[in-house]
This record gives sequence, C-alpha cells and structure tokens, in this order.
Amino acid sequence: MADSIMSKAATMEIPINSNGDTGTLPEDDSLEQDLQQVMVSGPNLNETSIVSGGYGGPAGGIIPTSAIKGPAIRFNPEYLDRRRAPASGPGSSNHNPGSSTEEVTRGVAVEKLDSVKKWGINTYKCTRQMFSERFGRGSRTVDLELEAQIDVLRDTKSKYEQILRLATALIDHFQSMVQTQQVLGDTFTDLSQKSPELQDEFGYNAETQKLLCKNGEALLGAISFFVSSVNTLVNKTMEDTLLTIKHYENARLEFDAYRSDLEELSLGPRDAAAVVRIDMAQQEYQIHRDKYERLRSDVTIKLKFLEENKVKVMHKQLLLFHNAISAYFAGNQQQLEQTLIQFNVKLQPPGSQKPSWLEEQ
Repeated sequence: MADSIMSKAATMEIPINSNGDTGTLPEDDSLEQDLQQVMVSGPNLNETSIVSGGYGGPAGGIIPTSAIKGPAIRFNPEYLDRRRAPASGPGSSNHNPGSSTEEVTRGVAVEKLDSVKKWGINTYKCTRQMFSERFGRGSRTVDLELEAQIDVLRDTKSKYEQILRLATALIDHFQSMVQTQQVLGDTFTDLSQKSPELQDEFGYNAETQKLLCKNGEALLGAISFFVSSVNTLVNKTMEDTLLTIKHYENARLEFDAYRSDLEELSLGPRDAAAVVRIDMAQQEYQIHRDKYERLRSDVTIKLKFLEENKVKVMHKQLLLFHNAISAYFAGNQQQLEQTLIQFNVKLQPPGSQKPSWLEEQ
C-alpha cells in the first residue's frame, strides 16, 4: 500500500491552495485520502524524545506512524516571501531593533582591537630600541645643548627641594619657640600680679617675651611666605616643565625606534613587498620625527621661560628672607614690620578666619 502511494506521489502533481491545504485530485480520490492520512500523522516537534534523543525510536531508526501524533504540516507561502525580501518599515514584524546596536558595538570592538595592536607594535619597537641603546648596540639622537639644560634643571630642582625641607624644619622649630615664649610671657604676667615684691622684675620680663613673640610671629609669616613661593616654583612650574621633558624623551625614543626600523628595511632586498613595507616605515618615521621636533621646541621654550621666572621669583624671595631674618635677630621691630609691608606678607594663616595676634594689636 505504501509503495503504491509513493509511486503515485512521485509522478503526479499535488495542487496546493492559498491556505496550504491540498486540493482535490479528480484523477484519484483514494490517493488524496492516503496523502492526507500521512500528512495528519506527521511528527510532533514537541516530543522531546524525537528532538533530543536521536529520534528515540526503536532500533534501526524506524518510527511507526501510528505511534506519532501531532498537527498536520501545512505550507505557508508568506514564509518564503519573507525570506526572499525582508520587510522594512515601522510596522514590519521582521524588523530587528538590536541590529544597529550590534553593528556599533562591533565597530567599537574593531577600533579597540586596532588600537591595542598599534600600541603593542609601538611598545615592542621602543623596548627593542631602549635595550639596544643600553647595551651599546643602537644609536640615539642627542641634542647636547638641550640635554645640558635639562640636567641643570634637574639638579636645580633637587637643591631647591633641599631648601624647602630645611626652611620647613626652621618654621617648625621656630613655631615651638614662639609658643614657648608666649606661655612664658603669660606666666611672668601672672607672677607679676601675685608677687608685689617682684612685680617690676616679672613685669618687664613679661613685656620682653611678648615683644619677642610678636616679632617671632612676623618672622614666621615671612618664612612661610618664602616657603610657599618656592614650593610653587618647584612643585608646579618646574614640575610642569619636567613633564614636558618626559614627553619629549619618550618621543625621542619612539623616533629613534622607527628610524632604526627604516634603516634596517632600507638595507634589505627591494622586492615589491619590501618596497611597500619601506613606504609604510617612511610614513611612520616622518610622523614620529614631526612629533619629536615639536616637543623639542616646546621644551626649549619652557626652559627659557622657566629660567626667567625662577630668577624673578627667587630674587624677591631671597631678599625677603634676608631682610626678615636680619631685622628679627637685630631686634629691629620697625624694619621687620616694614619688610612685611614691602613684600605684602599677610600674617593670617591660610584657611584661618581669626586674625593673628599681631594684627589685633
């Protein structure tokens, strides 16, 4: 019976209407009934034993049609239409709103991968150049005049940092002495009131300690102003120039790395592939040469302005330091106060709302 059905199905056309139902064959009604029976007995895709277990049927992989139950298989012509030409428009059910996001994400990933690749190549070339220079096998570009100026700047910065450390220590020690003088003066004043027989002696000692405390606060203000100005010069102005120098030195290393790479390629064979590599190396060489020249110019300009600024700042601060120290230890209160006015030194500590003891007098 099955052989008869298959032989007829292979040689006859089965018309299908718009709903996917088989049409009526006037030539053979029995064939239509047999085919409908087979279609109705199609496999149920919800049966897990068929989908996941290699059909899950008896040995030999043959599944009796009587054991399979499920909906009839119907032909849907709209499915093929959607596959041939996906619909577009806001009302289309085939529109995928996540496709554009996926494309953007993929583009970002490719860009990051390309950036990491370039970074890796550049790091390798610079590392190779650095080791070649360190072991004396590679050449390096040297600007003798600029290198000397950079060495002087680093040495100057180191010495100025030493001045900052010593001046800060002087402030700490002198602050302790002024505080001690203030407490000592208050004690003398108290004893002067409680000791009539030594009232005069305790009294003028109390006045002396108060005067020394007043002058000490003035000197502390001058030294603190000196430290603040030198600190700005060292840790901001000089540090900014040294940061530019660091960028310049990195650019010099990159320039020499790509220069050495171009020289190696130029000494090799000149086939078509080698010519392409040489052209690319020439472009990279020119890019890093321009960067190196630009940063070298920046360093030269910054060193010039730094030297001018350093002379101007230190001339003023060293004069302030000298005049304040001399006036204090000479006991010249008027000269000390005049020095503070001359250099516009404020005795009020930064961030403090309460005026100093000297300003209250």
